[in-house]
Parts: sequence; structure tokens; C-alpha cells
Amino acid sequence: MANQDDNLLKKIVAHAKEYGFVFPSSEIYDGLGAAYDYGQNGVELKNNIKNYWWKAMVQMNENIVGIDAAIFMHPTTWKASGHVDAFNDPLIDNKDSKKRYRADVLIEEHIAKIEAKIDKEVDKAAKRFGDKFDKAQFVATNERVLRYTEQIEMINGKMKAAIESGNLNQLKTLIEELEIADPVSGSKNWTDVRQFNLMFSTELGSLAEGANKIYLRPETAQGIFVNFLNVQKTGRMKLPFGIAQIGKAFRNEIIARQFIFRMREFEQMEMQFFVKPGEEMKWYEHWKAQRIKWHKILGLGEENYRFHDHLNLAHYANAACDIEFNFPMGFKELEGIHSRTDFDLKAHEEYSGKKIQFFDHQENRSYIPYVIETSIGLDRMFLAILAIAYTEETLEDGSERTVLKIPAALAPCKLAVLPLLQRDNLPEKGREIMDMLKYDFQCQYDEKDTIGKRYRRHDAIGTPYCVTVDHQTLEDNTVTLRDRDSAQQERIHINELKNKIEELVSLTGLLKKIQ
Repeated sequence: MANQDDNLLKKIVAHAKEYGFVFPSSEIYDGLGAAYDYGQNGVELKNNIKNYWWKAMVQMNENIVGIDAAIFMHPTTWKASGHVDAFNDPLIDNKDSKKRYRADVLIEEHIAKIEAKIDKEVDKAAKRFGDKFDKAQFVATNERVLRYTEQIEMINGKMKAAIESGNLNQLKTLIEELEIADPVSGSKNWTDVRQFNLMFSTELGSLAEGANKIYLRPETAQGIFVNFLNVQKTGRMKLPFGIAQIGKAFRNEIIARQFIFRMREFEQMEMQFFVKPGEEMKWYEHWKAQRIKWHKILGLGEENYRFHDHLNLAHYANAACDIEFNFPMGFKELEGIHSRTDFDLKAHEEYSGKKIQFFDHQENRSYIPYVIETSIGLDRMFLAILAIAYTEETLEDGSERTVLKIPAALAPCKLAVLPLLQRDNLPEKGREIMDMLKYDFQCQYDEKDTIGKRYRRHDAIGTPYCVTVDHQTLEDNTVTLRDRDSAQQERIHINELKNKIEELVSLTGLLKKIQ
């Protein structure tokens, strides 16, 4: 299966480049590792994802507002947030391959292999027992499964203890005990584990020697926290309320790989929801339910999502989980939901010397609110959609096509207007239709090549509908509307086109399902 999946990722990377979704950054200079540019179709898809998130988060919730904070922040911000002292990855090098890895990720990948063995046992038993199979009972009683589960718990326990105590030697010992080999060379010749800070730093000021060291933000959340009072007072916000933001963040990832899954410059869509202390778990569960709903409504397959509860909680959290998605590389984090307590606002209050509290009129007292965070990687969301959308099909006539079955509301181009021929007034009629629809939809006009080739071209970029203008159009003002996924065509009057397309491709349908 792994090879197939590797193959799928390679196909997606090639397709994304060929059809203007994602290009390697500065490619004419041989590129820059883990940096990518979004092309003409990629930027449209990206904007549509942002729009879906923003509308679901801000427009649909009266108590959530948005901001756009600066990337550069006062350096003390990152002291208060803990990033200067604690934003480190435990890294280990293989002496033979000269490759560098995150020690915790190597251990987690080892655990994933044991989990795969459990899945294999469950699958075998399910085939053996058929309809009578009780998975829960099997997992709780099967000796081999229990042995694997015990192993996982033991490894997780040791890893958690090592990370929490900051004992890097214990991490190395665990890697050696588990006989983890370098995925590239198969060698087990490891260096010691050491910490590496992930923040990019630069200098503010015209003179380097008199300059202040500042950082490119490694997350967007702090811009929300430092603006808590500004937003609360100017918006007259009452608890509970949220502040949302979409923006770039920067991390000097040593192991940036797997296409746009892990990059050094990436985009986040985050919402921090401020609540009364003591009510955070109720809201944590609320946002878990809301966020998984937002994902599943897109129709990328319910089986491709799962919740993963954090065993190793960050220093600021009292509950945390990830929504994991089944990427071509397996299940990986797509979105994080964290109960951050009052850690952030309290730290900024302490470091700034300013009172950052909410005055509760009902209780007649001030207090620091607790925070529930939802944070999703926009680039990862983009990859998730491409991974499920990419489809190779053999049609009834034996021909093959590659189609991107992107949810219609997110597709880069919603509609292609195609005159059947480049004569007989068909292009003029096509232009007339194009001019009528371009105010409401992202449309493309295309008259080059045979109609079949043009359909294939639009299948490949995920255009959900094609309008074909033919000789009958000139007689009765009807066109054929072709559906991307089924390739079915229906005859429709030009006057009905706008409403029909609106119904098929608007975000409104999706947003109504969330409420």
C-alpha cells in the first residue's frame, strides 16, 4: 500500500505543476527546499478554501470576528509565549546517511507500524468471523493485540516522560531500544539528540549593530492574544466570543518534506475562542463537533478523518486533539483543537505589565478568560482536497481521463464556456454568455482544440460545469450543460444558466449544513 500511496503523491505533485496549481519556488534557480508557489488555479482553490473557512467561522457566528495582525511583533511577545525558550524540536542525525530526523517522529512512526499490525489482526479476524465479528471484544481479548497495545503504551509512556523532563538521552536510548533504523539507509548509527529552535530571526533597524533581534512569527495565535482587549472593547464583545485570523507563519523546519504538507512558510486559519474559566471543556467539545462537521460536509469521505487525542499535552493545554486526515502518506494532522487555559493572556499580562482581563458585569469581577483554539493548516487542507479529488478513470468508450473531483463550491474555475466551432457566430454567442456570467462566477472561455480535448482540459483542473454553445443555441437560446463527474449533459435555456449554476456551485449550500 505504501508504494501505491507514494506513487499517488508523485502523481499529485506532477499534476499540480502541469495544471497551474503548485510550482516549486524560484524554479529557474533550481528551487528552494520546502518552498512552493501557488499557480493560477492553485491561488483560486486556496482563496475558495479560505472563503469557506472565513464564512463558516466569522459570517455564520455573531460572536466571532476577524483580524489581520502584523507578521512582525515585539520580540517580548515570543518570550511571553514561551517560543524563545521552548520552541524546540528534538533532532537526531544518522551518521551514515547524514539525514536529520525529529526523534519523536521516528518513535511515532515506529508506533504506527505496531498499530498497523493490530489493524491486520482485526482485518483477518473480521474475514474469519464475518457478520458475527465483535471488534471491541476482539481487541479487548486477543492475546496478540493486547501484547501490541501494551507495547504501544510502554513506548508512549517512555517518550512522554523523556519529553516532559527534557531528558534527550532517554529519547536516544528509546530509539536504540526499539532498534529504529534510518528509513533511508537502514543504519542504526545515531548521534545524540539535541534541541533546535525553529524560529527565523532577523534584525529591525538600519544599523545591524544597533538593531533589535526580531522574529518571523512561528504561529498566528499571538497576534490574536495581544489584540484581545482592542477587539473586546471596540467590538463590545461579551464572553464567550472568538477572534479569527488567516495568515502566514514561518518555521525553520529541519525536515520539511512531503510536498506542501510541511513547509517553512505556510498559512494558518486560526480561531481563538474566549470563555469563562470552568466552561472550557463544554466549549472544547462544541468546537470539536463543529470543526469535524465543517470538514465532512465537503464530501471527501468520512472514513478519511479521525480524532487523535494528545498524550503529550503542551505546557499551556489541559486538553488537546488533532483532526487527522488520510493523506497519501497515511493519517496525519490536518487541524488542531486545544484548550489553552489562561496561559497566553496571563503570560502577556505578566510580561507587558498591562492588565488583560474581562470585566464580568453579572459577577461584578474581572478575570482572565480561558481559550479554546482551533487551528488548521491551509496548505494541508489544499493537499487533502487534491489527494481525494485526483481520479484516473476509464470511460465507457475505453478512453481514459484524469479528473480533479474538487467539491464544486471550492473549484478554481466554476464554469467553462465552449463554442463548438470557431465560426458561424458561435464564438460571438459564447462571448455573450461569458460576459453575462463572469460577474458572478470564475469562468473561462476556451475555443481552441476539439470539444473533447477541451472537456479533458477542464476535467484536469476540476471545472465542475462546461457550457457548450452549438448551432441549436443560435436557434432557441439553449446550451448544453455538462457535469464534470458524471459527464452527463442537459439542455438548458441561457436565461436559466445563472440560477442553475448558482445553485450547484455556491458556498451557501455547504454553510447551511453546518448550522
